Amino acid sequence: MSDAPRVELTDAAAELVRRLRASHGPLMFHQSGGCCDGSAPMCFPAGEFRTGAADVLLAELAVAGVAEPVPFWMSRSQYEGWSHTRLIVDVVEGRGSGFSLEAPDGVRFLIRSRLVGA
Repeated sequence: MSDAPRVELTDAAAELVRRLRASHGPLMFHQSGGCCDGSAPMCFPAGEFRTGAADVLLAELAVAGVAEPVPFWMSRSQYEGWSHTRLIVDVVEGRGSGFSLEAPDGVRFLIRSRLVGA
């Protein structure tokens, strides 16, 4: 296995990604590791969140029903602490960040994790 953690979506998260893709076009995720909602994965139209040397591309998620891969970025500083985990993107009820595309729907993405090899 590579040194980057594997990222996957739950069925509920994949369904939400399909709905958001239909409404907003190509998508991307970024998890900044900031305080509050910044530590949750946020979904943006592709390219709306500018990434750079302070970010790591962890995965290009293949989602059934979505024409293109959905890149999942994480801040390098947060990646250092999560590099030995498998990241599972899920969705739960409740409002998260006002910047993430799912916020108006009354749901939010969150990360569940498992140690690599678990």
